[in-house]
Amino acid sequence: MITDSEILRFAQDDRHALGVVPFADVVRGAFTATIERMKKIISTSDAPAAVGPYSQAVRVGSTIYCAGQIPLDPKTGQIVAGGIDVQTRRVLDNITAVLKAEGLTFENIAKMTIFLVDLADFQTVNEIYGSYFKQAPPARSTVQVAALPKGARVEIDAIAVAGNEGSSTEVAADTSG
Repeated sequence: MITDSEILRFAQDDRHALGVVPFADVVRGAFTATIERMKKIISTSDAPAAVGPYSQAVRVGSTIYCAGQIPLDPKTGQIVAGGIDVQTRRVLDNITAVLKAEGLTFENIAKMTIFLVDLADFQTVNEIYGSYFKQAPPARSTVQVAALPKGARVEIDAIAVAGNEGSSTEVAADTSG
């Protein structure tokens, strides 16, 4: 019979190799998992550095949460010059860079949220946004906000899911009527 001390020793020896909460810790009722073990910070120099205390993206399991991107040039850290079309492309290219750092593409995106300072920009943003998806675009919300950091006119965040390689996108439709 294996004793509690043997289980504890095994769990402590293999704690980092397993990458999971040690069984002995759960058995003892001392759940010691920390958020650092459950999440991975994603960072790339190909997208703008965070302008506050947040990460470019965080991976938890197969889900990647991309922070909102504004139209910052990754090299200068400044808002790109130009209209809503130029700003929207820069934002989507920044998201592309963050996803690429984790080996993902726009095909992995499940949900996006677009924040606009002026809803009159919606049609232009929508046309450019649509060009980034080959098929089956993700779920999306678009909202108007009073202001965005650094005077940006658009911000977009994304939630992506990894591990869909080899799977197909299926579209459900109501055929009852």
